[in-house]
This record gives sequence, structure tokens and C-alpha cells, in this order.
Amino acid sequence: MLLQYKNKNVVEAGCDEAGRGCLAGAVYAAAVILPSDFTCETLNDSKKLTEKQRYELRPSIEKEAIAWAVGCVSPEEIDKINILNASFLAMHRAIEQLSVRPEYLLIDGNRFKPYQNIPHSCEIKGDGRFLSIAAASVLAKTYRDDYMNALHEQYPQYNWDKNKGYPTKAHRTAIRKFGTTPYHRMTFQLLERQLELF
Repeated sequence: MLLQYKNKNVVEAGCDEAGRGCLAGAVYAAAVILPSDFTCETLNDSKKLTEKQRYELRPSIEKEAIAWAVGCVSPEEIDKINILNASFLAMHRAIEQLSVRPEYLLIDGNRFKPYQNIPHSCEIKGDGRFLSIAAASVLAKTYRDDYMNALHEQYPQYNWDKNKGYPTKAHRTAIRKFGTTPYHRMTFQLLERQLELF
């Protein structure tokens, strides 16, 4: 069972991102404030759940949460500010949309750019330790998957409905064959040798 909170009697928001390692598409992040007595046996790091489980959990997270929000940063912005800063910005955009201001932030990972004056802690593998971060990981992942599935309708040759923009062999083969789209991150190594693009 994951931990319900880190600090008792404090309004904590768990934050996580999805899509950081992709070659295409926006990076998404979610922030979730859960009630201190929230329990859910199946909720875990979204990577340990099936797609079906993630989509089943999403409505219950949204219903039970005190507040939740999703933020994203476009591929163009990623290319301008780099993926690490884009991940922080996506989290900031999620936090600023919360209907309740958190008093503390639980950030998945080992680095974060402070948001305003809200104290935070970076939690390595936090999505497998804290319910609020796990909930954020599910929302970030499912909303990003929805976005990539919609882009797949425009660009079916890249198989984004299956690879979601990650650097699979099929995705790289499609880039080599069809070139890039406006959604590809041009500062990323899209092919094994970047020169092959030109």
C-alpha cells in the first residue's frame, strides 16, 4: 500500500510528468491533492499498471481528489527551453491550475525548479511510494496518451497510437521514411545519426 501523505495535516499535492523521453509530442504533467484518508489498493506507479487499469482509475481519481489539474508544454517550447525545464514548466502549469492552493509539493524524481514559495521535496520513485504522486502519474499518462492518439489520426504512419512518440524502432523507421512532423522535437536525436535527417 502506498503512503497517503508525507506531512500530516498539510495540504500536499503530488506531481508527476509523462512523455519526457519521447521524440514527438508535448510533455504532460499532473498535480493531484488527495484527501488524507484516501485509499486505493490498485493505484500505483502508472508504468506498473496496464492501459486498461490507468483509464479505469482516472475517473475515480478525478472524483475523489480535493483538486487536480493537468499541464502541458508543446514540442516547440521543449526545443526552446530543453526537456528538463519543460518538465518543470508542465508541473508548474498543472500546480497553478489547482482550485486549492497546496501547502507542500511532492515531486516525482530528483530535481525540480521551486514553484513560487511553496516548499517541496523531490521523491525518487515517488510514483511507487505516495498515492498522490501515483495519481498524478496516472492522469499525466492518460491525458498524454489521449493527445498522442488524436495526433495519430493525423499522422498514422508513425504508429503513435502504439508507441506514443517514444523512440521505438518502428517510430525511427517511419522518421527515416517519411521525415518529421511539426510535432517532432527537433533538438532530440530523432535517428541514431542526426545527420540522416538532412
